[in-house]
Amino acid sequence: MTTQGYGQYCPISRALDLLGERWTLMIVRDMLVGATRFNDLARGLPGLSRSLLTQRLRSLERAELVVRLDGEYLLTDSGRELEPIVFGLGAWGAKWSFDEPNPDELDAELLVWWMHTGVDTSTLSGDRHVFHVRFTDDKRRFWIVDDGAGPSMCNTDPGFPVDLTIYSDVSSLYQVWLGRIPIAAALRSGRVRFEGPASLRRLMPDVLKLSPAAPLVIAAAH
Repeated sequence: MTTQGYGQYCPISRALDLLGERWTLMIVRDMLVGATRFNDLARGLPGLSRSLLTQRLRSLERAELVVRLDGEYLLTDSGRELEPIVFGLGAWGAKWSFDEPNPDELDAELLVWWMHTGVDTSTLSGDRHVFHVRFTDDKRRFWIVDDGAGPSMCNTDPGFPVDLTIYSDVSSLYQVWLGRIPIAAALRSGRVRFEGPASLRRLMPDVLKLSPAAPLVIAAAH
């Protein structure tokens, strides 16, 4: 454990000595919702350099909050017990500090990366499903492909027929995914549009799962 800290004999200061460094709780957040590989953690935290991510993971290992096993970073029991703390912060943030997004908080590629991890095509027929994501205010195009081995995100055309295209501006799709705008309301207003077979359009609210933080945002609105 580093000797640089708050220098107070208090369980709160001891906890902050371990967790108070920039990015540490964000790494834990992503691990709590399923990220275990270095590249996936890096992809979900684009503002964090790979060298600093390595440092933070090593610190978490030394604190015995994370263990590395077969190329994966896994939370230990003590790391997993941070879940109510991290999501408690999320609940507080959703209630007291979560309003319209700032432009510098909107990253189209990061949004699609997050979205692809929650795609559930178990109710759809067929072995492969391809969703094209097109933003009205970002020229880049993205594809989410689920071939039965788990969903993946592509920055270039994967070469498979597209089952459905999602049209939206970046802000609207962020707010839908995070539960701030109900998807039904976004569809009615045209802020989000699905283009594809009617049978598939009807199922999309169940296929595109919302953020793990969305229940906190929805609860804070009521």
